[in-house]
Amino acid sequence: MTNKIIITRNGETRVYTGWRAWLMGAAAFVVTFAVLALVTFILLGIAASIGALLLLLVPAAIVMAALAWVVGGAGPK
Repeated sequence: MTNKIIITRNGETRVYTGWRAWLMGAAAFVVTFAVLALVTFILLGIAASIGALLLLLVPAAIVMAALAWVVGGAGPK
């Protein structure tokens, strides 16, 4: 089986075969992998940041609500 890449641009067709086709395929694979790794890294960073904020803010909100309830500052009078 021969590896073949065909690119048509501005009405001109180029056919890449052999080691050039393998090199272009490998380069496309590396670029795709790098982009997916970058997107994954960014999304995991966002998820970790949101998780850390929730771990801090939710208990703080619960404590503030409990204090307001004990002091009597919450709710209609």
